[in-house]
Amino acid sequence: MKRGCFFLLFSLFCVGMATAQISDMVGEIFGHRQENRPPNSKTDSLNLAVLRQEVQQLKLNELMYQDLLRTYLSDSMQQVIKKSKIDSLRRVTQGVPLIIENDTLFVFYASRGGVSAADRAANTMQEIIALGKNRNVKPDSVYLLPLEDGVQTEIMYRRKVIVSVTENDALWTNKNINDLAEEERASIVAAIKTLQYRNSLLQTFKRIGIFLLVLAVHIVIFCLIIRLYKKMKLKIKANRQKWFKPIVFRNYEILNANRQANVAVILASAVRYLLIFIQLLIFIPLLFSVFPQTKPLASTLFGYIATPIKDIFYAIIHYIPHLFTVVIIWLCIRYLIKGISFITQEIQSEKLRIPGFYPEWAMPTFHVVKFLLYAFMIAMIFPHLPGSNTGTFKGISIFVGLIVSLGSGSAITNILAGLIMTYMRAFKIGDFIKLNDSMGNVIEKTAFVTRIRTTKNEIITIPNSFVLSSHTTNYSASARDYGLIIHTNVAIGYEVPWKTAHESLIKAAKRTPGVEQKREPFVLDIGLEDYYNLYEINVYILNADIIPKILTDLNSHIQDVLLEEGIELESPMLMSQTKAVWRKKGERTNGQSD
Repeated sequence: MKRGCFFLLFSLFCVGMATAQISDMVGEIFGHRQENRPPNSKTDSLNLAVLRQEVQQLKLNELMYQDLLRTYLSDSMQQVIKKSKIDSLRRVTQGVPLIIENDTLFVFYASRGGVSAADRAANTMQEIIALGKNRNVKPDSVYLLPLEDGVQTEIMYRRKVIVSVTENDALWTNKNINDLAEEERASIVAAIKTLQYRNSLLQTFKRIGIFLLVLAVHIVIFCLIIRLYKKMKLKIKANRQKWFKPIVFRNYEILNANRQANVAVILASAVRYLLIFIQLLIFIPLLFSVFPQTKPLASTLFGYIATPIKDIFYAIIHYIPHLFTVVIIWLCIRYLIKGISFITQEIQSEKLRIPGFYPEWAMPTFHVVKFLLYAFMIAMIFPHLPGSNTGTFKGISIFVGLIVSLGSGSAITNILAGLIMTYMRAFKIGDFIKLNDSMGNVIEKTAFVTRIRTTKNEIITIPNSFVLSSHTTNYSASARDYGLIIHTNVAIGYEVPWKTAHESLIKAAKRTPGVEQKREPFVLDIGLEDYYNLYEINVYILNADIIPKILTDLNSHIQDVLLEEGIELESPMLMSQTKAVWRKKGERTNGQSD
């Protein structure tokens, strides 16, 4: 700015001097002509021509100075406008620092020739590092090369440009371009000297020594950890009976001394691995950071370990509000299920009666409601789970759902069949039933199968879907509600009157244990065969579990009563055939005798 002001004043002075000089010369010439008129007209003509030429030259000089002044004033205005724009951008623009060995040399703000400030910083850093690695480089040989236009200065080493300092850089820093270039040259020279010192042979040997020392310390600590673990292991095993006492809960020994010693050894091993991991976490980045060539790798390795830990920590912190939501939802569902469980127990014990709702429906209904509540809880908690919005989590959920839907078709069918059978009240646990060809007591009903124990103590497992599609006979339900009628068939010959046969069979039925005495047994004539009459004796019983025994006792008493009444128990058909054979033999014998 000082140089510009000086140039402006000098231009004004020159224009004024030229104008004054022209005026003086014209006055002098014409005044002299008036006072001393020459006698020769030719001489006057020559003087007048010379005077006109000089005046014309002075006018040309005046025009040239005016153009220069106008150009300078235009450039000055442009500089002022440009500086005001830079001042306004400085508030919101952050420069790109040039950092060498954790030291900021200077900052780039402006781009140059289509190269951004970040690229300029990166290129300059590479140039300086390359010079610093070369031990033959002389830092003091870095010099400045101003360009002819005065708006750019190159900082060079030999014929190689390190960085260009432009007029825009000077405006950004509010400094003169020459002063800024000199400051940056000094910073570059100092950085090259520092790099050469750190890459010297002496520093290399020092780094090797530090590396070996750190490695030796690492090996010593590793051996101490292994040795300490072995000693601790032997000491635990040697003193297990002294250090550990059995843990007993209600006469059940949960952990004896040997098991506790094994648990202690496992914990010691876990501590060993944890210490080794912490040691590696500290020493491996430390070893890599000794040499400048591997220092970026040390930061990378440390980042591989520190970044996941940091991310997990921040994820846990950010998940705390969602965790509170999950806990509140879980508590609400938990206490709601407890309330429903209390009502279920009251209905099952018949303390609470609901018209149309049977006590045996209470527990299955509770399980269904419990399942639905848990499903509702999972649906509410799902959006609050970590990573629930990621595509991977959703893909895994769809994959698991597809596998469950494809592989659990029969299982779901059995569950639905078991649920339907519960509300059908076809049978309950303990009932004596007949399922197709299987007969026995129901001992278990699960969501998938029904188990029956036969009179031979055979356990038969039947899928619920098969039970639902088959016909079932429930003897116990009939015996409880109406009194079950069981029967047996007896064939008696026609020589025995039917009234006598009825009385004998009823008499035998009343003697049979387990037969309901309040209800009279009855006999049905179910067939008039060729040689005998077929009777059916029917009795009432209240305990269906002993049907085979009652039938056995009934058959035994029928035989006893018929023998007491003198009624033969031989087969009527066999007796008739025997009589016919003897009759034919008797007729043949009589004919021969005659």
